[in-house]
Amino acid sequence: MTRKHSTQPLRPPHERGTGRAFLLAVLMHVLLGFFLYHGIHWQNSTPAGAEAELWTEVPETPAPRPRPLPPPAPVAPAPPQQTEEADIALQQQKRKQQEAARLAQLAEQQRLQQQQEAEAKRRQQLAAQQAAQLAAQQKAAKLKEQQQAAAEKLKQQQEAQKKKQQQEAEQKQAQQEAQKEAQKKAEAEKAAKAKAEAQAQAKKLDAERRARIAQMQGSAGGGESAGGNGLAKSGTGTGSGGTAASPGYADKVARLVRPKIIWAGATEGLETVVAVRCSPTGTLLSAHITRGSGNAQWDAAALRAVQQSDPMPLDTNGKTPPEFTITLRPAG
Repeated sequence: MTRKHSTQPLRPPHERGTGRAFLLAVLMHVLLGFFLYHGIHWQNSTPAGAEAELWTEVPETPAPRPRPLPPPAPVAPAPPQQTEEADIALQQQKRKQQEAARLAQLAEQQRLQQQQEAEAKRRQQLAAQQAAQLAAQQKAAKLKEQQQAAAEKLKQQQEAQKKKQQQEAEQKQAQQEAQKEAQKKAEAEKAAKAKAEAQAQAKKLDAERRARIAQMQGSAGGGESAGGNGLAKSGTGTGSGGTAASPGYADKVARLVRPKIIWAGATEGLETVVAVRCSPTGTLLSAHITRGSGNAQWDAAALRAVQQSDPMPLDTNGKTPPEFTITLRPAG
């Protein structure tokens, strides 16, 4: 436990009974001086003679010779005075030693107090340094926690944004797939509708061709009864294939059919082969796809264009080949 710093100078502690001891010491010195004085004066004084009166007659006796007095004894120094002085000196020396010891103790107390104050100051400085270090560490830890929290928050925001973008991309992809499915379904429905229309038109054309053929056969039957078997020869020649198509006839028909194809979709990889049967005069008897492109809408558009090209052009020999195939691709 350290003492509080005081502005007053340090003083030796007040000893109790100092005044009483001082008075007793003075009294003892006075008594000692009194006894020493009277003792020395008593030893140096000469004893007085005694006197006496005689009332009776004294017999005459020879007067005795006076005895010689013994020589006075040498006066020795008074030992009590030397002992007292020695005691006084010893007491003074003892008092000085006590004072020196007291001063030394006081100095030691002051040194210990200064040492304790220095130790307390050093501890206070050390505690202040430790508190400052602890505050700095706490501040650094708090700053680190804030940085980690900010980084975690930023990471969560990035993850949330990434997840949101991913969800949006998935939704967009799902919408695109739904649109594609709807488009495919619409195209399939359109293709089915076009195919149905083409089949209906083909049936209609086939019915018209059959009606024409029946009409032509009816006309040919009347000629046969009038003029022999000329139709048989003609029929035989046509049925046997009479004339084959010239090398450039299929391309000629393709150039005629291609402008009639109505198509606004993709054109890459589309190729359709159509087999055609015609009468010698170019009347279209039938048309069907022998190799499709994989796109039903394009195949339906190509077949419809072929059916709309009735009658077919004549070949170099003035007749239309009975059977031939044409390959159709999108223009461009």
